[in-house]
Amino acid sequence: MATDSILTSTADGVATITLNRPDVLNSFNSEMASALQAALTGVAGDDSVRAVLLTGAGRAFCAGQDLAEAMPKEGVLPDLGDFVRTTWNPIVLAIRTLEKPVVCAVNGTAAGAGANLAFACDIIFASNAASFIQSFAKIGVIPDSGGTFILPRLVGLQRATALTMLCEKVSAEQAHEWGLVYKVCDPLELMLAARTTALHLATQPTRALGLIKRGFNRSLGVDLAAQLEYEEELQREAGKSADYAEGVKAFLEKRKPTFTGR
Repeated sequence: MATDSILTSTADGVATITLNRPDVLNSFNSEMASALQAALTGVAGDDSVRAVLLTGAGRAFCAGQDLAEAMPKEGVLPDLGDFVRTTWNPIVLAIRTLEKPVVCAVNGTAAGAGANLAFACDIIFASNAASFIQSFAKIGVIPDSGGTFILPRLVGLQRATALTMLCEKVSAEQAHEWGLVYKVCDPLELMLAARTTALHLATQPTRALGLIKRGFNRSLGVDLAAQLEYEEELQREAGKSADYAEGVKAFLEKRKPTFTGR
């Protein structure tokens, strides 16, 4: 499937989704937002897809919201809440609730909502030419697209506050040191590294990986006792999967398991 602004392809259990408005640094307009939402809905319902790889075309990953679409019209300021509700919230929720691993390859600039789009993914690779910036305050707005929720949990309240109030650019190496990204790669090796990981994840017990993700999502808003009960519930569900049966059988037979994602 392909549109002007979002390119998707599937091979070997991995759906690759590419943000494709390189002339505007892959910033989002409403058409692009709808296309990405549709792509994420599609991979969620496709059993042949067991991992997702998200990246950007050209020299940027994503510059966030296309401000050309958010300019005042006839002197009237737009309702920015509408952009958040219709563009970013559905995308971030789709990524976080997709019970398949989402690998992100940040190939260049990730600014504003574009940075938070990357941080919403499960495993993030970054080119050493990439950078991240919480640019919202530069134009008098707040971090959206999950920024106020995800950032403090990744780097702590002090760093999250500094990043969002000072709008300082963070290099890929600094992002790695602070735990914002998993690995930093040479630009020529970025896609190979990210795709290799996505291909590996596509061979793993998809159901269990989805339950891991569900468990982490739930842990962000409950206490330890509640989370322990939820782990019991998730483990019970995992124990009913075909992949669990295969994993135990392979262990006993001292061979590599062949998981089917069921």
